[in-house]
Amino acid sequence: MPTPSQESVASLWQLAGLPRQALEWLDLPGADPVFPSSFAVAAAGQSAIAAAALAACELGHARGTARQRVSVPAEHAAAECSGWFALDGTTPETWDAFSGLYRCADGHVRVHANFRHHRDGALRLLGLPPETATREDAERAMAGWRAIDFETAAAERGLVATALRTFAQWDATPQGQAIAAQPPMAIERIGDAPPLPLPALDGSQRPLSGVRALDLTRVLAGPVAGRALAGLGADAMLVNGPHLPNIDAIADTSRGKRSTLIDLRTADGQDTLCRLVDGAHVFSQGYRPGGLAARGFSPKALAQRRPGIVCVSLTAYGRQGPWAHRRGFDSLVQTAMGFNHAEGEAAGNGTPRALPMQILDQASGWLMAFGAAAALWRQQHEGGSWHVQVSLAQTGHWLRGMGRVAGGLQATRPSLAPFVERSASGFGQLDAVRPSARLERTPVRYDRRSEPPGSAPASW
Repeated sequence: MPTPSQESVASLWQLAGLPRQALEWLDLPGADPVFPSSFAVAAAGQSAIAAAALAACELGHARGTARQRVSVPAEHAAAECSGWFALDGTTPETWDAFSGLYRCADGHVRVHANFRHHRDGALRLLGLPPETATREDAERAMAGWRAIDFETAAAERGLVATALRTFAQWDATPQGQAIAAQPPMAIERIGDAPPLPLPALDGSQRPLSGVRALDLTRVLAGPVAGRALAGLGADAMLVNGPHLPNIDAIADTSRGKRSTLIDLRTADGQDTLCRLVDGAHVFSQGYRPGGLAARGFSPKALAQRRPGIVCVSLTAYGRQGPWAHRRGFDSLVQTAMGFNHAEGEAAGNGTPRALPMQILDQASGWLMAFGAAAALWRQQHEGGSWHVQVSLAQTGHWLRGMGRVAGGLQATRPSLAPFVERSASGFGQLDAVRPSARLERTPVRYDRRSEPPGSAPASW
C-alpha cells in the first residue's frame, strides 16, 4: 500500500504531466511522526522535496544524462523543513515580542509583527503608541475586539493578522471554498516559444546546471525555493530592494545564491532587471499580487520579453477568492485555515497550538522548485512560456488532505545534530541543516556561500 508521501508525489507528478516511469527511481524511507504533530508534516516536507529533486533529475535526463536514484528520508526532510540555523553559535530569535496569538472578545487573533511597519500598524490599530507600548498593553487592547472585526480592519490597512478558525469555519468561508476547488498548484502554458537552449550535461553535473534562476522573494517559501534550485545546480540570483527589510533566515536561505540589490522604483533598476531577464530561464517572485506587474514584470510581460521563460508566483491565499490580494505568512495561514485549533484539540486541552515548524512555507518553497523544474521539462519538450502558481493556503489544503497522524503529538522532537553542517558565510559562522535529497550520482550541494544582499553584481 502506498505511503502518504508516495501518493503525494505521484499526484504532483501527474498534475505536472511528467513521465510516470521516473517515479520508479524514487525512494522515500521513513514516516510520520517525526516531530510532535497530529498532521503529516514530515510527509509534506518529504514529498515536496522529493518531487522537486526528481523533477530536476528528469530534466537532467532530458538533457542527455542517465536517470539516477533519488532518496529523501522522512526524518532528514523534516529536519530540513524545521528551518533551524545558528550564526556564530547563537540561534536568532524567531519572533518579535508582539507576534503571536492574542485572546479577544470572542476567540483569538494571531498577529505577525516581525516587520516593523506591520508591528507599528497593528499597535496603532489597537490605539497604542508603537514607541512605548508593551505586550501586556496589546493584550488588554485586543480583549475588546471581536476576532473577525480585527482581522478585517487589519486587512483593510495592509496589515497581517487573522482570526483563529476551526476547519469547519474555514470551509464555510468563500476563500476556503475557493482554495478547496483548486489543485495544490498550477502549471500553465502562457505563451508560444521554441525550446530555450540548455547545454548538454555530462554525468558529473547536477541536473539544473546551466539553468539561470532569478529569485525576487524574501519571506520564507520563496527563498527556500531559490535555495532548492541552487542546491540542484541552478545559477540562482537573489534580487533584493535596497529599501526592503529582511528576516534573519536570509543567512540560511541564501546558501548557494548570488545576492544582489536592484531598486525597481527607478528606471535604471528596471532596466537592470530586464537585462537579467534576457539571460534567465526562471523568474520566481513573491511580491504582493500585482506588485511586480505594476513595474512591467507580469508573467505575460516576461513571456513577451523572454519567450520560453518559466515564471513562478507565490501568494498567501491564491489567485482566486476574496482574499486573493490579502497579505499573509505561514503562521497566519495556519491560524486562519484551522490548523492551530485542530492541533490544540488533538492535544486534548483545546489550547490553540501551532504546527511544529513553518511547514506551509517550507513545503510551498519546495513545491515552487518542483513547479519550476517540471515547467522547464515541459518547455524543453513542448516549447512555450510557463507560469507556476503556488500559495500557502493551497499547500495547507494539500497538507490537510494527507490525513492525521494518530498519536503524533506524543512524538519526541528529534535531535537535529546528525543533519547539521557548518560553513563560513557573509553573516558569520553558519550552522544549518544540509540538503535532505540524496541524488545517487550528483549530490545536492551549495557552491556559493551565503552572503548579504548586495554582495554580487547584478549581472550573469
